[in-house]
Amino acid sequence: MSSEPSTCAPTVDPLPYEDRLDARPLGQIDLVVIHCTELPDLAMARHYGERILHASGTGNSGHYYIDRDGSVHVYVRPDRIAHHVRGYNPRSVGIELVNTGRYPDWLARGSQKMEEPYTGAQIAALTRLLAELRRELPSLRYIAGHEDLDTAREPASDDPTVTVPRKMDPGPLFPWDAVLRATPLERLVP
Repeated sequence: MSSEPSTCAPTVDPLPYEDRLDARPLGQIDLVVIHCTELPDLAMARHYGERILHASGTGNSGHYYIDRDGSVHVYVRPDRIAHHVRGYNPRSVGIELVNTGRYPDWLARGSQKMEEPYTGAQIAALTRLLAELRRELPSLRYIAGHEDLDTAREPASDDPTVTVPRKMDPGPLFPWDAVLRATPLERLVP
């Protein structure tokens, strides 16, 4: 994928509904959104991505997934609009890092810690992917975390009198300083 050193090229494995997602010109993309899967492994992330949730016959998914070993998987190509962040999908590419996050009780009051660190292989693969996307997407200028763009709160699943963040990814252990040093992309925090 890149002329920079890489452990291997990305695995392109489109979701079954990719062709039903709206097409877009690559020049429309100016934002990368960093997520974590909040699931135990890549297989479960794929399973969740394949779920049909919308009347269009599509579901929620990022474009790229980076496993703990640094392998990169393309589930939705960037010329399609994936459902990965409220209000920003038409202009963004979603990158999911495999990480347990708050799994399995995402919205439980007692599960609001994210304790799994990201691997060095994941962060190295992410910086290579960001460099490649900068070459492929001429309008790409911004980077944000899912938590930066979706700040909604919801009643806790185990105590509806308390609200918890709907999204916390990529979370407190994501190395923003290192990633921002490695890319000219500007962090977008509305």
